[in-house]
Amino acid sequence: MDYVTLRKEVTEAGLLDRQYGYYAFKTIFTFGSLGLSYLLLATIDSFVFQLFNAAFLAFSIVQVGYIMHDAIHMQIFKGKWKNNFAGIVTGSLTINVSSSWADLHLQHHKAPNHAELDPDVNMPILAFSEEQALMKKGFAKFLVKRQAFIWFPLLTSVAFIMRFGNTYTLVKKLTGKSKKFHTIEAVFLLAGSGLYFGFIFTSLSLPQALVFLLVNNVLTGLYMGTSFATNHKAMPLMKEKLDFLRMQVLTARNVKSNVLTDLWFGGLNYQIEHHLFPSMPRNNCGKASRIIKAFCQEQSVPHYEAGVFQTYKEILSHFHQIGAVVRNPNSEANWVTAAN
Repeated sequence: MDYVTLRKEVTEAGLLDRQYGYYAFKTIFTFGSLGLSYLLLATIDSFVFQLFNAAFLAFSIVQVGYIMHDAIHMQIFKGKWKNNFAGIVTGSLTINVSSSWADLHLQHHKAPNHAELDPDVNMPILAFSEEQALMKKGFAKFLVKRQAFIWFPLLTSVAFIMRFGNTYTLVKKLTGKSKKFHTIEAVFLLAGSGLYFGFIFTSLSLPQALVFLLVNNVLTGLYMGTSFATNHKAMPLMKEKLDFLRMQVLTARNVKSNVLTDLWFGGLNYQIEHHLFPSMPRNNCGKASRIIKAFCQEQSVPHYEAGVFQTYKEILSHFHQIGAVVRNPNSEANWVTAAN
């Protein structure tokens, strides 16, 4: 009943209404920055300049990715097919993000930070709990010991993994269910890849193009990875499902809001509000946050937020603490922690 009461208050405040004007502005701004980056790539004959442009293109790609994320959650339009189409178009212009990523992301929303049900906390080379750390073997165990030190470097591979991994998964889906939908998705993905690689390889020499690709994808992965990581990393890991309100609030962290963080994180800095109301347009999250904070206080449910640097400090400290279980396997304190 707690969530029903909160949802009624948020709905009556008009915060779940579509925000077409806002998304029109965001689309113009975001696609404009993406187009500008490609224009600069095609017209400026300076490789040093193009290295900075590779960073600007990374920023633009992730900003388009935020719109794709909003479309996946039905924030932009009322109709499902319109949001799905917007997700296909924007996904094809990012790093080949397809419905395969959307499926995993929506699964995460159903059980955030659940030790068994959330794909975001079940990764082969990272451990999010002492129990997971103790189960790692071989090279994975070697990495988990040092995961606090290698986490940022690992994020540089995110764009490469998603670009090729999502493409591979989509190709397999072409022979399965929803063949027509995935075929349309594949056409746009191919067009987006053609645009991306076409501009790069026709504007630069081969060695320059390869360096540009490396810089752009490393920065895209780092930006995207660090943006999504602030949401749940180092927050409580659940073994049982709680009621919806507590499951979403207790496992999420907000990053303190200002104009820069709202832009940089694409609204994901309001992670608690987003998880409670995934279809709420992102520009309403700030208003909703005031209502939700007050409601959580009344219900004695902690509503946690931290600054950007404090957030990353908490994440790295958590990874380091988890890694201690395998760095010092004979430590009695570590085994007691893992047992609990």
